[in-house]
Amino acid sequence: MGIYLVSVAAREWFDADEEEGGMGALAAALNEELRRRGRAPYTTVPEDVPLVRGSGQSFEEKLVPSMDGFGALCREHLSARESGLLLTWSVLVPLSLDEELLLPVESAYDDTTTVAGAPQVLALAERLATAVRLPVDVIPRACDNLDLTAWFLDGPAGKTAAARPGPWGEDLDAAFYVALYLRAAQHSMRRGCPMTYC
Repeated sequence: MGIYLVSVAAREWFDADEEEGGMGALAAALNEELRRRGRAPYTTVPEDVPLVRGSGQSFEEKLVPSMDGFGALCREHLSARESGLLLTWSVLVPLSLDEELLLPVESAYDDTTTVAGAPQVLALAERLATAVRLPVDVIPRACDNLDLTAWFLDGPAGKTAAARPGPWGEDLDAAFYVALYLRAAQHSMRRGCPMTYC
């Protein structure tokens, strides 16, 4: 149990059967909103691929640590609008969006769905990573199967913090979320896929 952040493949994204986890209503609502704004529809979602750990073709991480420190970090380094964007989206898409889109489609944890653009989320996550001196060269790049979660909770994060000291090592829970949103946005843009919580 718990909350996971996962990538979404074409079959699930375009499937109209919500009982089976289909997100077709959301895909249609997003495309309608994009058309209303004079934008092309988002139709280039990649197909699902078999899980190959370390391949970087899928994304799954579990939101285990407390977010309190991350929220404080956002308030310290980002504007209220930027913090809101980073903390309130429910779906991330690999499109550049000037603002988050509020769609009248139920999401996993709300009556509506807030869609954010991965380029905008990536820019904010990169700013936070710089601010805390996150050692991005050593944290997992592929997040196919709880790689970040394991690295921070059960893996070498503590030892790395001792060897590579910096603000990131003073609050590993906050650092986890910086890394999570950084890698999620990178994954969305690299694979061209949506990301969502489940």
